[in-house]
Amino acid sequence: MDSILLVEDDANLGFVIQDQLQSFKYNVTRCVSAKEALITLGSVAIDLCLLDIMMPVKGGFDLAGDIKKLFPEMPIVFLTAKHGIEDKIKGLELGADDYITKPFDIRELNLRIRNILTRIHPQEEMSELNFRVGKFVFSTEMNELIFGGDVRQHLTKKESALLKILVENKNQLVSRESLAQLVWGENSYFVSRTMDVYIAKLRKYLISDPSVQITNIHGVGFKFEILSELNEYGKKG
Repeated sequence: MDSILLVEDDANLGFVIQDQLQSFKYNVTRCVSAKEALITLGSVAIDLCLLDIMMPVKGGFDLAGDIKKLFPEMPIVFLTAKHGIEDKIKGLELGADDYITKPFDIRELNLRIRNILTRIHPQEEMSELNFRVGKFVFSTEMNELIFGGDVRQHLTKKESALLKILVENKNQLVSRESLAQLVWGENSYFVSRTMDVYIAKLRKYLISDPSVQITNIHGVGFKFEILSELNEYGKKG
């Protein structure tokens, strides 16, 4: 389970964000000041910091500078009501991985966090709602493919259901009959032709990453493959 340090001096907002992030299976430690945050970082293993900017005594920008001195590789995301472009530039110049303005959707925050953590720990599994698919993040909750953190391709429910089955059975053959029954609830000539159209659409959505392929085993079914992973074990050139 990934550990997040949330530094937010607004007690109510901090509680809500902590509770919502924990629903996405993160271990969240909440602090209300920069001093408390630095003490926590010295005693608790943290994977990512979420920092409010406008805090008394020492603000988020100064805290971020202190964190980067102590932990140069620590990912930092600013959560703030400051919308100005100069503030965003300052935050990114300090080494922040992202800058999110309030109010925000917790689902979007989760995806942005997952994108960052996936880059840092590329071999780790994602939550049950999200999958790492080559260079993409596939959100079954929002029915979206996210590439590079901000390029989004919305999927229909059927497209999402079809891709989810293929991804969950990565590198394994999934029969046409199984896909038809699971996604459409029936196996017919019409469904078979419809499935081919949906597979073509998914291939088009995934074209930005050449290592991701949906292989057609003629007359039998489909296999979802990530070629870069196969190459590591010499299974496919």
